[in-house]
Amino acid sequence: MRILTWNINGIRTIPQYHPWNTLKTQEEILDYLNADIICFQEMKSSRKGLTKDIAVPNSYDTFFSFPAKKSGYSGVATYTRVVPRKAEEGLSGLLDLKPPLTLSERISTTYPYQSHLASQVDLRELDNEGRVVVLDFGPFVLINVYCPNDGTEAEDRIQYKIDFQRVLEERVRTLIQVEKRQVIVVGDLNACAALVDHCEGPLLAKKLGLDSQGREAEDAFWNEKQCRMWLRSWLVEGGGPMVDIVRRQWPDRKDMFTCWNTKISARASNYGTRIDYILITPGLLPYVKHADIQPDVKGSDHCPVFLDLDDSIFADSPMTSREWRPRKQRVLGDFFGKKGDEPKPKASSSQSSLQSNAPAPQLKVSSSTSTNKRKAPETTSSSSKKTKQTPSQGKLSSFFNNSSKAAPHKAASPAEDDDEDYRLALELSRQPSSPPPVPDRQSSKKWKSLLAPVPPPRCTVHNEPAKELTTKQGVNKGKMFFICSRPVGPGYDKGREERARADVNPEYRCNFFKWSSDVRREAMREAE
Repeated sequence: MRILTWNINGIRTIPQYHPWNTLKTQEEILDYLNADIICFQEMKSSRKGLTKDIAVPNSYDTFFSFPAKKSGYSGVATYTRVVPRKAEEGLSGLLDLKPPLTLSERISTTYPYQSHLASQVDLRELDNEGRVVVLDFGPFVLINVYCPNDGTEAEDRIQYKIDFQRVLEERVRTLIQVEKRQVIVVGDLNACAALVDHCEGPLLAKKLGLDSQGREAEDAFWNEKQCRMWLRSWLVEGGGPMVDIVRRQWPDRKDMFTCWNTKISARASNYGTRIDYILITPGLLPYVKHADIQPDVKGSDHCPVFLDLDDSIFADSPMTSREWRPRKQRVLGDFFGKKGDEPKPKASSSQSSLQSNAPAPQLKVSSSTSTNKRKAPETTSSSSKKTKQTPSQGKLSSFFNNSSKAAPHKAASPAEDDDEDYRLALELSRQPSSPPPVPDRQSSKKWKSLLAPVPPPRCTVHNEPAKELTTKQGVNKGKMFFICSRPVGPGYDKGREERARADVNPEYRCNFFKWSSDVRREAMREAE
């Protein structure tokens, strides 16, 4: 059985990329991913915005969580071929579901709102951003999570991120310690677990004067951001309960990144970070067959991560024998309806009597009236106008011929005809033709230089043709510019303010920049 997680950066963006644009339905996209349980983050949609194709694909059960207030933001979804025993939304246990879950329908008996966090964190507000779906599959509880962004943000968002991580950790702790369950946490955790999971790892260590392979460098990396320290302490290497199964499968693998900055085309040179994880409790290790990332799968700024479990996990669990039964999702699909399946309403006796007694509307058209209209006499002026509209009338080009050839087409004198365009054409046709103007070679040359594409300048470091891009936001939106055409990479030149000259790697992009308008202006001066 395969579990796959992927931050898709918008459910509507996937079909714009290959090979997804060759697939017609959401079910075909899911089948192409070739997994039994598929967890998406950053759906960037709303419940109302879902189409039937996305909401209820035939071969999958679907479970969603969307923001309560902000549409087109966050959101997670789990598509599964394996029928879960129970399902919940959120971490706190306080979400107002309709209809509300009974005690027997809930996955747990203990929730964070019953812990010490209830007095420290606004749990209802924390669950309002649509970041978690929890499914109980019997042998394990699967948590699909999209953690808040790991970046420089406002103080309230930094605190929100810290609170979210604490509540997630508490939810998993009660499942493991209180309810003795095995847990799998998948999704975008928006944090790096180790120095090797960051493209700038060695440079960060060098900047601090530390060996990138030493323990001191790792400690400095974790202490730089609180989210990194939290993730490290949650893993077994830091004394926590969770196993980073992909790193466990590939302990010495470098450049195993899952997220890239598309604004600087960082994916081409694999200049990224590893912030998408599959974490499992140690009790599931005997059933692990394989785990890896899929960097070749495009369609987002993240790539999928998967875990293969042995199917015997269900046979060995006493919780699945009674609850497990294959089925297809039908109930939710019925709300959307199918074409041609709606029964025709039967007319009642009162309705039939009303229909029989009501006079049928009739549209009376007299044939004589119609004939008279077709054969009605026309005035001379209307006849002349109609003659110009018939297909047999002369073409516009004929008005510009000499007067001898244009004479037979004269239907009325200018005094009788009120068409100004027609009279103008006649006057132009009587004038003697003038010789064609001699082209001004100097003017033509200027126009050609003005309309010709700008030859790309060469960057100052590599002396290679630069590439042209367009500003997408800000005061210079729409303005074009040139930068070095080389890809970004560890040590690429960010500028003197952000990168020391000793740390610059000339193998990657230099800091060359020039507005396209300046390049064109220089090219025109040279042409003069």
